[in-house]
Amino acid sequence: MKWSELSDNWCPVARTLSVLGDRWTLLILRDCFLGLSRFEQFADSSGMTRHILTDRLKRLVDAEILVKKAYSQAPKRYDYVLTEKGIELAPALMTLRDWGKKHLPVRRATSA
Repeated sequence: MKWSELSDNWCPVARTLSVLGDRWTLLILRDCFLGLSRFEQFADSSGMTRHILTDRLKRLVDAEILVKKAYSQAPKRYDYVLTEKGIELAPALMTLRDWGKKHLPVRRATSA
């Protein structure tokens, strides 16, 4: 089953996953909540390819989770800003962060 096929599913979790259900999208949202808003910032922070980043940003704008705001006309450049709908995802992202801190702690090698 493709992600897009979940958008009409009876289950609200499945419908939400049709928009947010991959790691790259969640990392873009994480970065937005951390104050990042520009294409290059997202690319540098996440390491995703330009093609994937372009696709995920378009999907988030189409879903009205982010809005594009031009900050330069020549060359054309945009900030990607959370909408009210996007801001409402904060509790879900904080829950994922807290769960990760608790159950997937960073393991660092001890120095000899």
